[in-house]
Amino acid sequence: MKYDFDKITNRQGTGCIKYDFPEAFGRPKDVLPMWVADMDFPTAQGIIDRLTERVSHGIFGYSDSDDAYFSAVYNWYKNNFDWEVKKEWLVKTPGVVFALAAAVRAFTKEGDAIMIQQPVYYPFAKVIENNRRILINNPLQLVDGHYEMDFADMEEKIVKHQVKLLILCSPHNPVGRVWKEWELQKVGEICQKYDVKIVSDEIHSDFTYPGHKHHVFTTISKNFEDISMVCTAPSKTFNLAGLQISNIFIANPKMKQAFLRAIDEVGYEEVNVMGMTACQAAYEEGGEWLTQLKEYLCENLAYIRTYLAENLPQIKLIEPEGTYLVWLDCSALGMSGEERDKFMLQDAKIWLDTGAMFGADGENFERVNITCPRAVLKQALEQLKAACDKLNA
Repeated sequence: MKYDFDKITNRQGTGCIKYDFPEAFGRPKDVLPMWVADMDFPTAQGIIDRLTERVSHGIFGYSDSDDAYFSAVYNWYKNNFDWEVKKEWLVKTPGVVFALAAAVRAFTKEGDAIMIQQPVYYPFAKVIENNRRILINNPLQLVDGHYEMDFADMEEKIVKHQVKLLILCSPHNPVGRVWKEWELQKVGEICQKYDVKIVSDEIHSDFTYPGHKHHVFTTISKNFEDISMVCTAPSKTFNLAGLQISNIFIANPKMKQAFLRAIDEVGYEEVNVMGMTACQAAYEEGGEWLTQLKEYLCENLAYIRTYLAENLPQIKLIEPEGTYLVWLDCSALGMSGEERDKFMLQDAKIWLDTGAMFGADGENFERVNITCPRAVLKQALEQLKAACDKLNA
């Protein structure tokens, strides 16, 4: 293997949120962080080389992307997802969450209802409530260890609350579902029936496990292009979150103009030049790195699956179909979310994302990030086992 994902890279002293600021988040200084969704792996060498070359130029003025940038993005989605994007659909933003907030302002007005499917990435709720919209939850249903959408509840609440927008997480963070084509078809048909626009957050689309395929929402039906906005980024895939770049695709010209107005209202214009450089390099040169990373993550997932079964059977793995975020059912510990959070931080000395952050439906769960060297994952699990053993002593 060209890349050594077992190598431990010291991230302390780099302004890293994960390692340098636990106390600022109210966590113990010596806690092992396994929460925020960035990786403990250096990115692909081709990206580093391209960034180094750009830095050596020495001028970092106002910048925009050219045809080569779009070609890199186009080829990535055509080759990996059979999705042929058009240049006129593209809007670059500093991140997907920024785009979600802009979409809320663009496609709804204050007091409108917006639907999400909890437990889900917590900024979804924030961008709704902070913009004074009404949050409507269409909770996912856990059936025999597998999450499913409740379409009857979705349709009933869309009608009852006159929902104007649905924010879809695909693949789903944190439960790890990779939605099947028929599921996305059903979502689109319901939303089309009631004139509900859809924002599909597909930032984790590059991470699916064997046997599962990600479908870009607008590839399900040409009709869905007219009601949808698709959010993509290289940040999760190539560990580039700090460079602030995302690629948003809106086929409907009226929706795109509304989205651009919402961005203009907050005074944002050019994206980060280093982000654009990294994105183009990632899509042109990062394929080998990603392939090897996904192989390593499959091994990390197998490790955590086996470790829990053999050493911590009271904690159940919700088998992920995609993403590098693992959802753990901790209900058998018999703790409230607050009690479990204290237990994880003070007894196990690990920092996870407690499930309640993702909505009340996540109360009994914890989210753990497995994009770390296996030695770090092993350390975290051993600390958790030692703490659980003391509970039973």
